[in-house]
Amino acid sequence: MNILYLCHRFPFPPKRGGKIRPFNMIRHLTGAGHQVTVCSLARSSHEAQDGEGIAAYCDGFEMGHVKGSVQLLRMLARLPTRTPSSMGFFYSAALDAQVQGLLQSRQWDLIMVHCSSAAQYVAHVQDVPKILDFGDMDSQKWMAYAQFKPFPLSLGYQLEGRKLLAAEKRLAQRFDLCTTTTLGEWQTLQSYCLPVDTDWFPNGVDSSYFCPTDNAYDPDTISFMGRMDYYPNQECMQRFCREVWPRLQALRPTLKLLIVGAEPSYAIRRLGALPGVTVTGSVDDVRPYLRASALMVAPLQIAHGTQNKILEAMALGVPVLTTSVAARGVDAFSKEHLLVADTPEGQVRAILDVIRHPRERKRLARAARQRVLAQHSWAGSMQRLDAIIARCLRNFHSRQLERAA
Repeated sequence: MNILYLCHRFPFPPKRGGKIRPFNMIRHLTGAGHQVTVCSLARSSHEAQDGEGIAAYCDGFEMGHVKGSVQLLRMLARLPTRTPSSMGFFYSAALDAQVQGLLQSRQWDLIMVHCSSAAQYVAHVQDVPKILDFGDMDSQKWMAYAQFKPFPLSLGYQLEGRKLLAAEKRLAQRFDLCTTTTLGEWQTLQSYCLPVDTDWFPNGVDSSYFCPTDNAYDPDTISFMGRMDYYPNQECMQRFCREVWPRLQALRPTLKLLIVGAEPSYAIRRLGALPGVTVTGSVDDVRPYLRASALMVAPLQIAHGTQNKILEAMALGVPVLTTSVAARGVDAFSKEHLLVADTPEGQVRAILDVIRHPRERKRLARAARQRVLAQHSWAGSMQRLDAIIARCLRNFHSRQLERAA
C-alpha cells in the first residue's frame, strides 16, 4: 500500500514519548512492504538534521521547518477562536502546502495520523481511508493541568481543554477509524458517543535495548527518568522532593536521588541543592543510571496514556514505584509487577521496603521484565495495528460500494 503518515513531532530519533510510537508504526509498516511517506515538523536545524535519519525507515519524507517564536504567535492568534491553541502550535503553512501537493500528485491507499494536532492537514480528505491515532486524549491532559496551575492560568488551561475536547469530537468524525494508546484512553474516546469506529493498541518497548545486566545496583540510590521540560515530570519531582524526600532522608540519610532527563528547568536544577539529590540534565544513555538504582520512582499525578519511562525501567529489570493514575497506562498489577502508592507515607514505605529487602527487589525486577515481554512488545502491538488497518480498509471500501449501488 501507498501510505501517507503524518505526526506532530518529527519521529526520529525516537528518544521521547511523542516520537517513539509513530517511529515504531512507520518502521513496522515499511518492514511489511508498504510505501510510507512521512510528514511532520522540525523546530530547529539540529532537529531537522537528526530527523533525516528517518529515511532509512520509510519511502520518503516531507519536513516543515518552523520557529518557536512563530508557533507561539500562532497559538496566541487562536485564543479568541474556537480552534485550540495547540492546533496553532503544530501548524505550518509550508507543511500544509507539502501535504496538499502530495495528495494531488499521488494516489494513496491509506492516510494515518498520529496525534489530533496533526489531523488538521488531512481532515478534509474524503476519498482515501483514514486512521487517526489520538495516542492520548489531549483534552483530558490539559484539563488535568488546570487543577495544578494557579489562577488565572488554570482558566486558560481549562479553556484549552474544552476547546480540544470539541476539536477531538469534530475530528474523530472526519476519520474512518480512531485509536488510542491504552484501554483507559479508548474508554474516554468511547464516552464521546460518536458514530465512528474506534480501537486501541498499546505502546511497546525495545526489550533488546532496555535489558538487564549482571552489574550490581546501589541499594542507596533511587532514580527518576524523564524529560524535565515537561510539566507533569516537573510537578512530579518538585512534589516528591518537597513531600517524600525529606522523610526518606530522615529514615535513611545515605539515600541518593538521581533526576535524569534533558532540559531541566531552573526550578528543577535547584532541586540539585537538596541533600542527596543530583540533577543530571541530558545524558547520552539513561540505562546505566537506571540499572544502578534500587528502584525508579514515577509518582506522577498528571498522567494520560502510557508512561514509556515505566515500561523502559521494567524492561531493564528495575522495580518501579508509581501512582494509580500513571499505572493505568501499563498492563501490570500492583505488588506483582510494580508498586503503586498515592500518598507520601505509602511511597516512603514502599521505597524502603524494596531497599531493605533484596529478595523482594529481585522478585519484582524479574516479574516486571516478564510482564513487559508478555504485554508490551512492539511485535504484539503491531499485530493489533495490522488488524485495525485491515478493518478500516474493509469498512471503507464496503461503504464506497454501498454509495455506488
